[in-house]
Amino acid sequence: MCPHTPPCPEASAPDREAAHTIVSHPEQGWSLLCNGIVIFDDTGELLPDGAEIAPHRPTDLALDRPARRATGTRGMSEHARAGRAPAA
Repeated sequence: MCPHTPPCPEASAPDREAAHTIVSHPEQGWSLLCNGIVIFDDTGELLPDGAEIAPHRPTDLALDRPARRATGTRGMSEHARAGRAPAA
């Protein structure tokens, strides 16, 4: 039984990851939630019944930097293709 108010979501609930963290081991890459779920840094989960949930969020995308552009030259100016700055 969860001691938190409001109670943490059950392990079977869609919002199960919102449960309080009761044990955290960031150096090992996992945390134990109040509802018995072990959640891993790569967003994978181990449910209390032993079921596994594969990583389900893109963790390799940085939100603090712009997306990389395609490496082709289509749409690039002549100066950009030649690797030089345009004249001022």
